[in-house]
Amino acid sequence: MLPIDTILDRLGGPDAAARLTGVSPDAVRKWRQAGAIPARHWPAVIAATGLGLDDLQSPADPAPDQPDVPHGATAAVVLGVGTVYWGRGIGARTGADQPVGEVCFNTGMTGYQETLTDPSYAGQIITFTFPHIGNVGTNPEDLEARFVAARGLVIKQDITDPSNWRSAQHLDAWLAARGITGVAGVDTRALTIRIRDGGAPNGVLAFPADGRFDLAALRARAAAWPGLEGMDLAQEVTCRQTYAWDETRWAWPDGTGRQSAPTRHVVAMDFGAKHNILRCLASAGFRVTVVPATATAEEVLHHRPDGVFLSNGPGDPAATGVYAVPVIQAVLAAGVPVFGICLGHQLLALALGGKTYKLGRGHRGPNQPVQDLTTGKVEITSQNHGFAVDTASLPATVRPTHVSLFDGSNEGLACTDRPAFSVQYHPEASPGPTDSHYLFGRFAGMMEGRL
Repeated sequence: MLPIDTILDRLGGPDAAARLTGVSPDAVRKWRQAGAIPARHWPAVIAATGLGLDDLQSPADPAPDQPDVPHGATAAVVLGVGTVYWGRGIGARTGADQPVGEVCFNTGMTGYQETLTDPSYAGQIITFTFPHIGNVGTNPEDLEARFVAARGLVIKQDITDPSNWRSAQHLDAWLAARGITGVAGVDTRALTIRIRDGGAPNGVLAFPADGRFDLAALRARAAAWPGLEGMDLAQEVTCRQTYAWDETRWAWPDGTGRQSAPTRHVVAMDFGAKHNILRCLASAGFRVTVVPATATAEEVLHHRPDGVFLSNGPGDPAATGVYAVPVIQAVLAAGVPVFGICLGHQLLALALGGKTYKLGRGHRGPNQPVQDLTTGKVEITSQNHGFAVDTASLPATVRPTHVSLFDGSNEGLACTDRPAFSVQYHPEASPGPTDSHYLFGRFAGMMEGRL
């Protein structure tokens, strides 16, 4: 493998490298930090420089022709660069169409069922850094969507038997029933370090019924996957028709409730909305109408909302913004208060004239410190995003409100000339546990003209 600086010199320097390969300057900066170029960018680099695969592939990556399957291994994680992590299969067996996606990691110690059903994980294979996955089982109340959004999962130890009174089904059976594949017994620490240092790679999971692995074909499948940049996944996870939501947050001992006396009407644009976000809106006193991601401005405003909520969701905000940004701009022009979370935050930024970029490894887990720039208060937040808002691109009428204390990236914004604000994190996930619930009250106050 050639040194990164040598490759950049051949491209004419960092700025020219970004231009010739079609990536952002920040991506080139991350190449230099990691000392490697992610496999998804190799075709563009090869086309621009004439270099070969051997010039780009790290010597730490084994060649595609792997040794025999290790004793006891029934499944594997195969990265696009050729690295293979052997393990034991869990959940559903794979056929010819093995699950492929971006391999990321999540640092949460709890909430694996909520994580797997979070629509924001569409297109991703989740590596859980906490080893004891499965200890609370699964149940029908902790779903964040009606389906499993993640492409698959990777864990360190075998699935733990459930020991929780709310458990209704073992995690392994729950995965198999939904056609979701996982690999246990993987050195998740090594895989996490690789993602941390080199960015999130493409990968594929294999758990074949016959125990036969075509590693060359698996590697090629992973390498050919185009990656999340430029990918609109909101249309894959959004609702198909408009519906009303009135379920409120879960509370001991009664569970979830119903909002029977709403004071305001909110239209929620579903780019991949988590159920608990909708519960929080209902608990804040709102009558909630959920519309598909592709709803037009006329369809949104036809409901005469007091406020419009922009939900979380997966994929590249710039790709989803092709159809969502004009709608958001029309809502803003109508003077309707707007509140966005996660992908909704990024889409609001794009609608206001800002830009977004791909993070090298993303923020995923319920232990992310964020500072409120107005009060100085630090919130412990739950996050799940692989893209971020470029603070420097925001216009003068938009002020940053929150910042990540991990890497300094933008975590919130507010307009100074109209009723609109958003955050990058998930206040409904309650990691603090209530550090961020004030945001729903802020939205209500904005509708009442107090903010």
